[in-house]
Amino acid sequence: MRVLLAEDEITIRVTLGDALEEAGHTVVAVEDTSAALAALERDPPEAVITDMRMPGAGGMAVLERSLALEPRRPVVLITGFASVDQAVEAMRLGATNYVQKPFRNEHLVRMVDTFARLSALEAENLALRAQLKYDDFEGIVGHSETMRVVFERVRTVAPSDVTVLIQGESGTGKERIALALHQLSTRKDGPFVALSCAALPETLLEAELFGFEKGAFTDARKERRGRFELADKGTFFLDDIDDMPLAVQVKLLRVLQERSFERLGSEDTRSIDIRIVAATKLPLRDLVRAGKFREDLFYRIQVVPVVLPPLRERKGDVPLLVAALIERHGRGRRYTVARTGMALLERYPWPGNVRELENAIQRAIALAGTKSELALEDLLPMDPRWRGAAEVTDEVRPLREVLRQHEVAHIQRALEATGGHRSQTADLLGISRKVLWEKIRDFGIHAPGDAPEEG
Repeated sequence: MRVLLAEDEITIRVTLGDALEEAGHTVVAVEDTSAALAALERDPPEAVITDMRMPGAGGMAVLERSLALEPRRPVVLITGFASVDQAVEAMRLGATNYVQKPFRNEHLVRMVDTFARLSALEAENLALRAQLKYDDFEGIVGHSETMRVVFERVRTVAPSDVTVLIQGESGTGKERIALALHQLSTRKDGPFVALSCAALPETLLEAELFGFEKGAFTDARKERRGRFELADKGTFFLDDIDDMPLAVQVKLLRVLQERSFERLGSEDTRSIDIRIVAATKLPLRDLVRAGKFREDLFYRIQVVPVVLPPLRERKGDVPLLVAALIERHGRGRRYTVARTGMALLERYPWPGNVRELENAIQRAIALAGTKSELALEDLLPMDPRWRGAAEVTDEVRPLREVLRQHEVAHIQRALEATGGHRSQTADLLGISRKVLWEKIRDFGIHAPGDAPEEG
């Protein structure tokens, strides 16, 4: 378990840190409030142990920020006798426990061990719940409201032979939805044949679609059935139809209208009984306006549109997908993702959608070695898109930090206005000279000049 240990007393910080590491935990040890707050943002821990009193705002500020970032993360406060009342108040606000000085390191190690076991159980329960859920709809993982809308539409239109157009970004699972349409239809015992228009140049695409006779072109040494024939009595899935050349679009239009075609090099018309499901990663209406897609073909294939949401719009589906993908690629081994890590996975925008998430899971498993917990750095790419999603911006910094920044700036302006004269500055600010001196010392403020102090 990754533990953030914030303690200004070096003896406690070193000995407790060593004890936790000997027990198998990873420790990030810091000595003041600002370093603790930075560690919460930079490398989210799974548990926090913080002293109540240390340089800066202290343990209460660490508690408040930890709860704001991850309400379920356990936070333990270390306190002296004089601050027990404050520690009790902190527990009322959400702290997990408090430990009074002096204490035995073994006590805190056992406490963290308990946190680790509970976290592992939660991850296992999530995986088990996901295992029960993700087979609900033809093997497609997803229980978000946006996916339920998709599933309901697929259930409704699947029994008919109506043409369906699936629209969604790359990696959203368009072929899986097409296969679900087939499996829920009356054609489920027939073939399901798929072809991507983006994978082939125009001449090869025609040959793949329509087939060819022997001698139809230089390399046609024997006749070959095309994908349309292979899909007879079943479903033909035409992926990336937005990449289909205009010349081939004309021939596809006839197949849609008449369910007949000729092989390349043949004059014989062949009839087929197929259902066509198409998919596009781009809005076809925009391509029609740009002259890159035939309008008549557009209206032929968009009989029933099905719009797949990107993963960033599927609230709550990431943990289910993670559990399902770990089971699919884990080869029987059980892997977990830390609770705080899972929270970051849910915040990441996943521009590559489910395909990107699957690649991330495969990468993390391959790099896990003998470890059972997948490392966050192997799951998430540290590129500008992720940094923008993961880092906390200035607008949502801790309130204490924002107030302190403005207080420092205000004191600095007052000192400049008085030429650095402490007594005049204190009078101007309405505070005692002692309080001003303490703030200058604590905040590291440098006054202009060296004006003499009074009396």
